[in-house]
Amino acid sequence: MRQTWRWFGPKDLCSIDDITQVGAEGVVSALHHIPNGVVWTPEEIAKRHQEIRTRKDGTPSGLTWDVVESLPVSEDIKKQKNAWREHIENYKISMKHLADSGIEVICYNFMPVLDWTRTDLRWAVPNGGSCMRFDINDFAAFDIHVLKRQGAATDYTNAIADEAERRFAGMDDAARKQLARNVTMGLPGSTESMSLDDVQAHLDEYGAITRERLRANFVDFLDAVIPTAEDLGMRLCCHPDDPPFALLGLPRVMSTAEDYQHILDAVDSPSNGMTFCTGSLGARPDNDLPAMFERFADKVHFLHLRNVKRDTTDIVGSFYEAEHLAGDTDMVAVIAAVVREERRRRAAGRKDAIIPMRPDHGQDILDDLGRRSQPGYPTIGRMKGLAELRGVMTALEHAELGL
Repeated sequence: MRQTWRWFGPKDLCSIDDITQVGAEGVVSALHHIPNGVVWTPEEIAKRHQEIRTRKDGTPSGLTWDVVESLPVSEDIKKQKNAWREHIENYKISMKHLADSGIEVICYNFMPVLDWTRTDLRWAVPNGGSCMRFDINDFAAFDIHVLKRQGAATDYTNAIADEAERRFAGMDDAARKQLARNVTMGLPGSTESMSLDDVQAHLDEYGAITRERLRANFVDFLDAVIPTAEDLGMRLCCHPDDPPFALLGLPRVMSTAEDYQHILDAVDSPSNGMTFCTGSLGARPDNDLPAMFERFADKVHFLHLRNVKRDTTDIVGSFYEAEHLAGDTDMVAVIAAVVREERRRRAAGRKDAIIPMRPDHGQDILDDLGRRSQPGYPTIGRMKGLAELRGVMTALEHAELGL
């Protein structure tokens, strides 16, 4: 595996100098300042390459921009409304510009409205650190009592709705506003910040879009862009829903093995693949992560390695971001499956035999606690995670060589 590190650009509190010291080989980045649906120009792409290649003192960092995460799919494309056709054409132009710069892998998602959802961004863990958490009761309190979505209460069990009402009653105004900010934050670095009015407006537009319709819109998007990806020698890989179950009455189409099978079969191409995120997929107890990797190994173009700890065995439930080797996912078994797949690809002579990975998320520990980085992206917590994952990788790769 090629060890990479997510970087949100010059404003990221984790600098390029820091990334060289944690031992990453490459960088995962995006042009978050460009609005969704707008073309990424060669000039802006070249600027980001240069920023990644250069330390603060002007010397070479030795790092390269390996993966784009993400080239966003606009809400217009997902809903097939307004300027969606223009946005698809702009997407293809941006792909061309990225390919011309040497990039081959683009990670993206097809989640409606919010790119990820958590209810607490600094949840305390027993060792004194903090992490991100999704609490279904707090989320229901937001949905039913803060957002006041019509019919929201019927989407939850009576027990969850009752607990949500109790929790909402116990919150002061500041706590309610903080919960709303947490839920609507979406992806760190996202160009589309969401107010409650923004969220409600999107929900209103999605009201007539069924899960089947969103799936069909997704296939239409892939039918349009995958031929371009094939011509450019690029690999697109869809990130799973986070969390991998329906929220806010919105459809989810990339939460299970069946979801991925449908999309990969619908547009069968080496350029149409999967971002295998162990954290997002691992939030569902019915997702068998090692088995899922084995099933889709041929189409896995990018790896997010993180772990979550679930509160219950419910499909729709609460969880928190655990240490990389300490959650509910058997990370050693997953990495062993990746090592076997890379060996198979090398034997087949594939140019993508080495799969890029990054330590996804991490707990805030030590100096992270005062640094207030992007939620989920602490420097030291991720460095600890990368070190643990690197140890497992090294041991398993040695075993593959018979050492």
